Amino acid sequence: MGFRLQKRVGGNRGLGVNISGSGFSTSYRSKYGAIGSKGFSIRTGLPGLTFRSNWAKGNRKGNGASVLTLILLTLFLSYLAIVVIYNVIRFFGWVITEIYHLGLRLYFQWKEKRAEKLKSEHPDSERELPSP
Repeated sequence: MGFRLQKRVGGNRGLGVNISGSGFSTSYRSKYGAIGSKGFSIRTGLPGLTFRSNWAKGNRKGNGASVLTLILLTLFLSYLAIVVIYNVIRFFGWVITEIYHLGLRLYFQWKEKRAEKLKSEHPDSERELPSP
C-alpha cells in the first residue's frame, strides 16, 4: 500500500499553495468551489457531492494558472469599466446641473435689468413693480 503526501498551506482570502508528492501548485478556494493549476471543482450544496474537472489532457501542466489569470484580469477590467462609466455619468450630471444654474442666473439677471428699465422709464409712478 502506497503513501500519499498532500498538504495545503492556506493564504489570504482563499489563496493557497498545495504541496504533494508531485510538487507544488496554487489554488483559490471559495464557498462555491475551488480553481487551481490542475483543474477546478464546484460544490453543489449537497454534502460530499462535488463536480471535478481537470484542465489538462495528457501531461500538459500549468493551464489552470493561465485561466485563473485570465479570469482575474477580466474581473479587474470589468471593475475598471464600471468605475469609469460611473464617473462619466456623475460628470454629465454635474454638467447638466451647472447648465441649469447658469440658466437660473441669466434669468434673474434679465429680470433685474427689466425691473430697473421699467423703473427708469416711469420714475414717478407709484405702482408696485415685480420683485426680482
